[in-house]
Amino acid sequence: MNDNYSRRKFIKGTVGTSLLVAGAGLLPSCSIFRMSEKDSSSIYDAKGLPTVMFGKTGVPVPRIVCGLGSRFCHLDSEEEAQRLLNYTLDHGLYYWDTAWAYDNTIGLPPGKIKSSRLVTSEVRLGPVVKTRRNEIFLSTKVTSRDPNEAMQQIETSLKRLQTDHLDQLMIHDVQSLADVDKLSEKGNLIDILHYLKEQGLTRFIGFSGHTESAAMKEMADRGDFDTMLIAMNHWNAVNNPQKRFEMAVPAAKAKGMGVIMMKVVRPRETITTLKTNDLIKYALSLKGPDVIVLGLDSIDVVKSNIEILKNFKPMDEAKMQEMAQQLTPFFNHENLPWMQPGYCDGNYLA
Repeated sequence: MNDNYSRRKFIKGTVGTSLLVAGAGLLPSCSIFRMSEKDSSSIYDAKGLPTVMFGKTGVPVPRIVCGLGSRFCHLDSEEEAQRLLNYTLDHGLYYWDTAWAYDNTIGLPPGKIKSSRLVTSEVRLGPVVKTRRNEIFLSTKVTSRDPNEAMQQIETSLKRLQTDHLDQLMIHDVQSLADVDKLSEKGNLIDILHYLKEQGLTRFIGFSGHTESAAMKEMADRGDFDTMLIAMNHWNAVNNPQKRFEMAVPAAKAKGMGVIMMKVVRPRETITTLKTNDLIKYALSLKGPDVIVLGLDSIDVVKSNIEILKNFKPMDEAKMQEMAQQLTPFFNHENLPWMQPGYCDGNYLA
């Protein structure tokens, strides 16, 4: 089978009339790639790290995901970045989380210096993906709610990543029930992701979000996604008192979805007495999420994460209550960055 399809052939032969937008073929000038059978096998090696079954995907993954957002993009040395990526694979962290939107313009992490050059996460991953593709559980996200732009972003992601297929493709940053309605329009992003999954461009599909838990629950209740990436304290506890464990996470688990938790270490920025390792252990001890994503910017951070995984034991109830009490000021904070209009997930993802 020819792996290279024009957009027009892709739409005509695969998607059909249900993905026609305003009477025109979707993305008539783009090359879309279909995964060939010879590239469909993966060799994941956790190097002895504990793994969990990632929901209904049936894929065993380490409980810590490599977050390759803003922190990673603010690592200025390209040589060091490539060494870091290879180190994660060599030591068992093979689940990589990136996005079309991740670069070093979307946020300056504390302690980092603004670079004069553009660093794009997917571009930086490309050389390692090209040579070690079958060792990586590769996940990226598409942002645009315009079908044409969304397909262009997906094509760009594939080119940057130097691959013809993904393990997971997610809708980036589901914000509200109105956003869900937009995504659900005929021929829009939900339809697109399902067709791309059917065609083998991606093995699994999901969505991410960090604001309105009702919107995340609505997406999960559809029952046709494999995974959900959701932020700790993704609700505004003062003005919009919703709770993830009462809404979105249980809904996702009821559908057999794999659940990823993000923003795990961010409380330390407002509550400096908290220890990073305790925050990670707390997140790993929560019932519901399968895995947590942590931003990477050095091999030392990777080494620390690996040690936590190797020696991890769930916190007892008393320690969990103690941590929850310490986190109360953070949970009640109404001005969290990812609650603000215009926030793009991946801003020093942690």
